[in-house]
Amino acid sequence: MDHANQYLGTERTGTLMKRYAVPCIISLLVGALYNIVDQIFIANASYLGSYGNAANTVVFPLTVVALAIAVMIGDGCCAFVSISLGKEQRESAKRSVGNSVVMTVIASLVLTAIYLLFQPQIIAMFGGTVNEETFHYSKEYFFYISLGIPFYMFGQALNPVIRADGNPKFAMASTLAGAAANVILDPIFIFLFKWGMMGAAVATVIGQIITALLAVWYLLHMKIIKPSRTDFRLTAAICGKTLLLGITSFLSQISLVAAMAAINNMLRKYGAVDAIFGQAQYAQIPMAVVGIVMKFFQIVISIVVGMAAGCIPIVGFNMGAEKHGRVKELFTRLLIAETAVGAVSFILVEFFPQQLISIFGAANESAYYTEFAIKAFRIYLCMIILACVNKACFIFLQAMGKTVESTALSMIREVVFGVGFALLLPVFFGLDGVLFSMPVSDILTFLVAVFLIFRTYKELNQKGKMAQ
Repeated sequence: MDHANQYLGTERTGTLMKRYAVPCIISLLVGALYNIVDQIFIANASYLGSYGNAANTVVFPLTVVALAIAVMIGDGCCAFVSISLGKEQRESAKRSVGNSVVMTVIASLVLTAIYLLFQPQIIAMFGGTVNEETFHYSKEYFFYISLGIPFYMFGQALNPVIRADGNPKFAMASTLAGAAANVILDPIFIFLFKWGMMGAAVATVIGQIITALLAVWYLLHMKIIKPSRTDFRLTAAICGKTLLLGITSFLSQISLVAAMAAINNMLRKYGAVDAIFGQAQYAQIPMAVVGIVMKFFQIVISIVVGMAAGCIPIVGFNMGAEKHGRVKELFTRLLIAETAVGAVSFILVEFFPQQLISIFGAANESAYYTEFAIKAFRIYLCMIILACVNKACFIFLQAMGKTVESTALSMIREVVFGVGFALLLPVFFGLDGVLFSMPVSDILTFLVAVFLIFRTYKELNQKGKMAQ
């Protein structure tokens, strides 16, 4: 019997949540800060301003595509490994890690090739043609970001694998090291060297390379799961199970891309007929502002997802070991914590929107910029508490191995509601319709999530009684 991580089934759930969730939150926050830090420095560079901000907003969803594929492989592997170790099936865990590494490398190279070959068409698809300056900056930023995709995906995919190996602190440290390099290099390249969008992108890629190299080092020195050479041979069954367990992570990210594509294009379309933003010098403002609002939301969601994803190894192990009472207790703690994060975020967006905007260089912009930004924060994120609970529900169900329920809920929120309302509401309410698409989607998703939450509690109670 393997005793290496039996503490996952015996240690207090609150203690385990802190041990696993905090490093995971920091890792995801730092990962999110790559693009956000770029945007802050870009916005405060007078020679880039809102054009650079808009370009960053255009390229951001394309980095999320890479992240979606990476977390599908990484989170799927993390869940597979945790469940396997709970069932004392170490060989299956090793094969999942080996296969996941190979899948990540192949997928990252293919995606990089697609980005480099179809760069202008992809930028146009995400609203980059709003004006000539935005398109120019988007191309420059996107080219260099594309070159870093293999390193970015490898670091992000290995992060949850490292957590599954029982070392969440190293996972956190590797991400922190890369982000620190980005924060240091951004002002040097943007303000000192005047490299503009290229400087922001190159700083990001250097940070991603550092994180990837640390992930490679850890892969060669794993503690619990030590894959051998044969474990790196792709096996259809292992790849299939790994990807199936990670499909919710993929859908929650990739559907965000679909929603952002819809939102960016609706902003471009309905901004063009707006009395203010229909003017050429202000055309990029709605896209730049909504991009900033989404960046704040990404910070909040990084905390939310970090808490939930940090629970994946704990939930997976206890489900595999049939300790359903512990799973229920963990779910309750998670929902309470996620609600608290949402409440704090709600206070920030509703009462301090101007302070949030100022971080992204609003002092250099027109009064129209600030006015629209305040409205965007207050409307777009008014249901952020429900958004936090919804996201926690997606991931916890995934960790329990409930891929059908988790995937269905994620698809309903991100594709049916997220894309649907982003396309529908602007027809009736113009630019305001884009802003209202988010809270409407979160309210309707929450109604479905509540049903699944109660059903999950009922099921865990029944299984707990049967096990006694």
